Amino acid sequence: MAEDAPISHTDERDRIRRHMKTRRAALGARERLEAGAGLADVLLDHEPIRSAGSLAGYWSVGGEAPLHALIPRLGTATRFHLPRLGDDGRLRFAPWRPGEPLEANRFGIPEPAVALSDCLDPDRIDIVLVPLLAFDPRGHRLGMGAGWYDRSFAGRRRQPPPPLLIGIGYAFQQVERIPDAPHDVPLDLVATERELHHCTG
Repeated sequence: MAEDAPISHTDERDRIRRHMKTRRAALGARERLEAGAGLADVLLDHEPIRSAGSLAGYWSVGGEAPLHALIPRLGTATRFHLPRLGDDGRLRFAPWRPGEPLEANRFGIPEPAVALSDCLDPDRIDIVLVPLLAFDPRGHRLGMGAGWYDRSFAGRRRQPPPPLLIGIGYAFQQVERIPDAPHDVPLDLVATERELHHCTG
């Protein structure tokens, strides 16, 4: 009897991605809001967050861990940014404050209504909060699969911060190991509603 073929790295990454999408979609609004409050506490206990001159986050969609509780608590010296999609497949980061205009990008995700020429390149942000579907102790991350963050921060594979890359997720999104892919850019830290993980690389 023939043995089953081994699961490829791509298949395993896809399996983890599907599983975590299902788990995340099952969260209720109250659970997401409570997680967002816990995330804000965890992040603001980290001195680099409190002292950052520029901090990039994201507009939470599809059940992503929300940043709603963090943004109002940032210090006045910290300029918050949201990503805009560049024509070259990389992200740019636009300053944004609650109440300022947003427009939907090609994926229907709100982003600041400013010209790309007024945005910062990825390497000019002090700290970037990166959404994720799954992470492991090494700092390897699975996102939605489009590769925007990996392309934008490819330079971090060869050099240290800035920017400091902090993954943002729920505690249940931690897995033992995410199979490597050549394009992966490891995270420096991962924050969940419970704790801040220092990644092992």
